[in-house]
Amino acid sequence: QVQLVESGGGLVQAGGSLRLSCAASGRTFSSYTMGWFRQAPGKEREFVAAISWSTSTVSYRDSVKGRFTISRDNAKNTVYLQMNSLKPEDTAVYYCAASPLRIATIKADFGSWGQGTQVTVSS
Repeated sequence: QVQLVESGGGLVQAGGSLRLSCAASGRTFSSYTMGWFRQAPGKEREFVAAISWSTSTVSYRDSVKGRFTISRDNAKNTVYLQMNSLKPEDTAVYYCAASPLRIATIKADFGSWGQGTQVTVSS
């Protein structure tokens, strides 16, 4: 299992940008598919983006395509989520997650989770 710690959340105006980081512990980080999820108040946790261990496969939910970019640096055991053109509907707690599967896009695929970081987008 891998331990995950997110950072980089905050308050930003609509149209602004934030970059989230997720630092992982464990020597096997490079073998995990990494993902970002988010959960708004009163809503289910939803998939945002995922990246395979080799970075050859990336996936995004439709509403963030073209605005968000997921990346990873295996040498630093870190995965990033660059969020541009933010909208008020992006407001949520963002969670980093790790999966041992080669392809993973649903909550059940991910076995390790961070504590979350709050992103608030004002209109």
